[in-house]
Amino acid sequence: MCFALYSASLAMTKLYKPLLSDLGLTYPQYLVMLVLWDHDGVSVSALREQLHLDYGTLTPLIKRLESQGLLSRRRSADDERQVLIHLTEQGRDLRQKAMGVPPQVASASGCSLDELDDLKNQLTALRQRLHDHLESGAP
Repeated sequence: MCFALYSASLAMTKLYKPLLSDLGLTYPQYLVMLVLWDHDGVSVSALREQLHLDYGTLTPLIKRLESQGLLSRRRSADDERQVLIHLTEQGRDLRQKAMGVPPQVASASGCSLDELDDLKNQLTALRQRLHDHLESGAP
């Protein structure tokens, strides 16, 4: 099972690479943009939770996207300890170019949309069970 997950992840990443290079994004950067296209103005901590990334991984991604002019970081007016991530106009415009990526990936999978949805739900449940197990401190 572990090898199947690992090798499927590698194949998926290889599939995404040329699709995302046209957008000027890496796969992790694309994930950040997907969250922001759905919820502009999220906090760094909320972004971290949604993507299951640590700050050491997420911060360089955000800085790189900011240097590309796709997003900006601003302190929250309500709580200055909180940094909010906002899309720039260029970042919002990139969404239109990225709209073709999911259908291409779905097509390449050879799966129906229902099959892909079931697979996603199973993998999400597996990740949660594994996370819960690790959090419990059990071996």
